[in-house]
Amino acid sequence: MNAADTAWIIVATALVLFMTLPGLALFYGGLVRARNVLSVFMHCYAIACLMSVLWFAFGYSIAFGEGTPYWGGLGKMFLSGIDSETLSGSLPEVLFFAFQMTFAIITPALIVGAYVERIGFGFVLLFSALWMLLCYAPVTHWIWGGGFLADGGIFGETGVRDFAGGIVVHETAGLAALVLAVMLGARKNQTTPPHNPGYVMIGASMLWVGWFGFNGGSQLAADGGAAMALTVTHISAATASLSWALWERVKFGKSSLVGLVTGTIAGLASITPASGFVGPVEALAIGAIAGVLCQEAVVLVRNVLKIDDTLDVFAVHGVGGIFGTIMIAAFGAGSWAAQLGSLAIVGVYTVVVSVVLAKLVGLVAPLRVDQESEYNGLDISVHGERAYDHSS
Repeated sequence: MNAADTAWIIVATALVLFMTLPGLALFYGGLVRARNVLSVFMHCYAIACLMSVLWFAFGYSIAFGEGTPYWGGLGKMFLSGIDSETLSGSLPEVLFFAFQMTFAIITPALIVGAYVERIGFGFVLLFSALWMLLCYAPVTHWIWGGGFLADGGIFGETGVRDFAGGIVVHETAGLAALVLAVMLGARKNQTTPPHNPGYVMIGASMLWVGWFGFNGGSQLAADGGAAMALTVTHISAATASLSWALWERVKFGKSSLVGLVTGTIAGLASITPASGFVGPVEALAIGAIAGVLCQEAVVLVRNVLKIDDTLDVFAVHGVGGIFGTIMIAAFGAGSWAAQLGSLAIVGVYTVVVSVVLAKLVGLVAPLRVDQESEYNGLDISVHGERAYDHSS
């Protein structure tokens, strides 16, 4: 065990959990109507709790067990055979488990942004549980657990390069979000502006800080590689924020706060897969393109395809993660076959699993709330609470 590596990954684990609670919850919560903000908080918090238990029970074993190239097996269920002395590389394996658990929390939580303001709470929990175990965990095994897309797999000695989750986290969450948005149908009222842009900015800031653990921690060591990953992450985020705001001003004559910070998330998602393989100059280029590319993807999904992906999960996270994965090959840090092939394989698998699970879960838990509940807001109709006392 290396004490420095262990200390850094303990910090990184806390930072990645901080991304979901409260970062993502505030970012998404500020974007919805006031009558739905608590439901967003509830989704993020409940998913964090449920995924933690399921990752401990089955998810970690499926993702990092020593099974086949396609399935990790159940040999490490409930951390069987793992104690405080067991090592994974230079880290205690129980710490590696905890670090990866925070990724298993945020990935289904990202999907929340696609279905807010109209989805059944029971459906959220059951779908998220099954999706993490049957989609996220197997894909994690394929790429990070020594599976068939990793080094020595179907793409030869140079397997897919995905440093911190462009495919594993952002492509899977983005495509699942798109699937659920299509199956749900549009909200009755899509014109209401974000009820609290301040929450959005605070949440985005927390995500930015937490992302240092997300990308820097994925080095799994306290070394120069972690320092470089952290640095390029920051440069991409800052550049994408500016390019999004500039592109907004060119098109509309104004730059918005929500746009600026959404650009931050686009830059972070785009650098995620490449953060261990590129330098600061490449990160500058990735961020500059991401701010414009993801903004145009929002327009495509909303206005051309007419899909109500409420908080633009696919356009920002899905497109950003896919773009960053491709840029690894463009900058010569990975093979085109492995990068594009893995994107295609995981993309098809994610869509199929998400559609099947949504249909199956819909048989036992309603996909969408009734029209009255949607109009009144999920806070009071589903959870019996209000975020704000308007009488005071």
